[in-house]
Amino acid sequence: MERGLLWLPLLFLFIGLAWAGWNEFQKVESYRAWAEDFRSSKYDLYAVMGLGEDSLVVGKPSRKGPVDLKRLSLEQIQSVALRLDDGLVSLAEAEILVDPKSPGKEGRPPKAIAIELDLGGDKLQIPFTQLDLAVDWTRRLKQELIQGDA
Repeated sequence: MERGLLWLPLLFLFIGLAWAGWNEFQKVESYRAWAEDFRSSKYDLYAVMGLGEDSLVVGKPSRKGPVDLKRLSLEQIQSVALRLDDGLVSLAEAEILVDPKSPGKEGRPPKAIAIELDLGGDKLQIPFTQLDLAVDWTRRLKQELIQGDA
């Protein structure tokens, strides 16, 4: 009987892990169905993003599909910047942090990573968990803005 009681917390842990895995699987599957309509899309624990022909859609992932969706016209976006912790950084500085062979890569990795979109009077921050994805998306959005102006 004592052995059974000792294994009970482990059973609850396995049940909790199985539920968390199922929950995340449902989020990814609902995102996959949502993202089919976009040229390019991004799934992250914090945000989902879809890039269409002339718009950018940003929201939060959930099991029933992305929620809190904001649709932005690419013409609304005046500038794109990369924010690490509390400050804006250039793409060149961020690429040094991403490159594993870079000699200037010292210190701790950033805790908060986001792309900041300037919408005129408003600013919208799109959070990321990985710096390399944030750098790629910053580069991609800047390229879209340049092509849109041409």
